Amino acid sequence: MPGLSLTEAIRRLLTIASQNAFALLLQPGGFYDSSVARISLPDKLGGERGTGILSVVLQSRQFRDRLQRQLNRAAEKGAERAAPLVADAVRNLSIEDAASVVRGGPQAATSFLRGKMGPALLEAMLPGISDGLRLFDDQIISQAVRSVAGFDVAALAQDITRKADDSIWAAIGLEESAIRTNPQKTNDPLLIGVFGLTR
Repeated sequence: MPGLSLTEAIRRLLTIASQNAFALLLQPGGFYDSSVARISLPDKLGGERGTGILSVVLQSRQFRDRLQRQLNRAAEKGAERAAPLVADAVRNLSIEDAASVVRGGPQAATSFLRGKMGPALLEAMLPGISDGLRLFDDQIISQAVRSVAGFDVAALAQDITRKADDSIWAAIGLEESAIRTNPQKTNDPLLIGVFGLTR
């Protein structure tokens, strides 16, 4: 197919994949309920690689679950700011070698777009996530931060922003993979024509 058609196919692929991903992530509980996008607790708050003796409050499973839900809600606020940026980037995407992206792996277009956007989502999301942490602070977040020396809400916001960025791209990549696997489900003749041929 001509290069222009391949470029348009990639734009449509990324448009549908990102719209589907954000539709899931921006629902109430969208991050927390996702096996791909759920934000883990920072290491200093007893996350996956947390070490050392945690304060009594952070050892409580119930407290940690409530804290994790709050952090995931804050990530939703960041994603609200990220969604229009991704849509604009897809619309204005220049693709030097569309054929290699089409023939690439199951998440090749997502990886390409992420590389093109660089840290744009991180910069856009941080203020929203910081606001989200303040908005949803029912003393849980403050209590957690107070229990760890040298850890503050700004550091927490940065940690959540980095994880939300990874989560958003993982969710978009998952949707891209699904479209590549079954382009017929999109009912888009161009996507069916391009990705139906590459399998």
